Amino acid sequence: MRSLRRFFIVYTVLYILFAAVMNFYLIKITSEDSGSYRVEAKYLADEIADTGSYDLSKYKDLTGVFSEDDGDLYVSDEHYMIVEAGGRLYRVEYRVKRHNGYFVILNAALVIAFVISEALLVYVRRNIIKPFHKFNEVPEELARGNLAVPIPEEKSRYFGKFTWGVNMLRESIEDSRRKEITMQKDKKVLLLSLSHDIKTPLSAIKLNAKALAKGLYKDSSERLEAAESINKRADEIERFVSEITKAASEDFMNFEVRMGEAFLGDLIGKIKERYSSQLELSGTEFRINEFDDCILCCDPDRLGECMQNLVENAVKYGDGRLIELSFDKMDGCELITVANSGCGLDEQELTLIFESFHRGSNAKNIRGNGLGLFICKRLMSLMNGEVFAEIKDGRFEITLVVRLA
Repeated sequence: MRSLRRFFIVYTVLYILFAAVMNFYLIKITSEDSGSYRVEAKYLADEIADTGSYDLSKYKDLTGVFSEDDGDLYVSDEHYMIVEAGGRLYRVEYRVKRHNGYFVILNAALVIAFVISEALLVYVRRNIIKPFHKFNEVPEELARGNLAVPIPEEKSRYFGKFTWGVNMLRESIEDSRRKEITMQKDKKVLLLSLSHDIKTPLSAIKLNAKALAKGLYKDSSERLEAAESINKRADEIERFVSEITKAASEDFMNFEVRMGEAFLGDLIGKIKERYSSQLELSGTEFRINEFDDCILCCDPDRLGECMQNLVENAVKYGDGRLIELSFDKMDGCELITVANSGCGLDEQELTLIFESFHRGSNAKNIRGNGLGLFICKRLMSLMNGEVFAEIKDGRFEITLVVRLA
């Protein structure tokens, strides 16, 4: 928008310069006299020489004729020229033609053109550029995986279809993500189930192997060799199952964190801008308590994502009456707490809410995949921070612990 304002200023200055040049050129060409008064003065002189008199009304550009008898011939406040007629000198005064009408027409046309062009620029700014500016962050947020980014409603003929298309894109991305998460979850459950089922026959194999090793069969050398082979293979399978279990237990989502610095005020400002109008429309009180602005050691984008996840959870699982952000400092860290009224979670579940795919007892009829707080936990850990949850006086409170720079 700054570049647009600069364009407006430059355009206005250039237009004023153009108008000034046009006026200067018009003044120049209109100041060049046509010289018609010279012709009339010559006719006047001939008339005086022939008749000894003259009729001034016949000459439209001449305003007066004076001889030496009328005083100083060369003193006059009017435009004049000296002519000789019948052996005498005369001062012939004339009028200079003014072209004020041209100036009026030119400047009126320039003003009208300027008003029309400025009105067109204002229209383009209000109806095209300004609405499009609202969408600047939407593609970037969607590319980062932030599907909760609000898409401004725009009913104009220029962006109505675009807004609809972006919403469809977001729903498509969300659906793809949901399918991928479901597939990953099923894969994880399958691996864990297989590893558990394989352990039972493995135990039987090991028992049989030990029995063979004890010489319970007649041919001791063969039995011993078979038993050792079975036991060895069983150990290999058990090790393989352990690796499967470990792989299935590991987190399947990769996170990239780029540490830097960010002002707390900037992050809170973005959260306020994003949710204030939305919560106001839904009748939810959105309270942001006073805080001391400070510099945080974090990945600004990832910390913003964590804060957004917490507010989204407060919107989804609260009673819609109050969402509150409060702040504190402790041991070189900034504590950012997001609280919502109407907590429906049991305290026994607090230890489980940060696990992947876990959904609390208060999420029965609410869509979700149980990854929001899990992602927050991972991201805060990678940023050398922490996150913890509490239930106080019927309110669910979750706190981000962020290191100060």
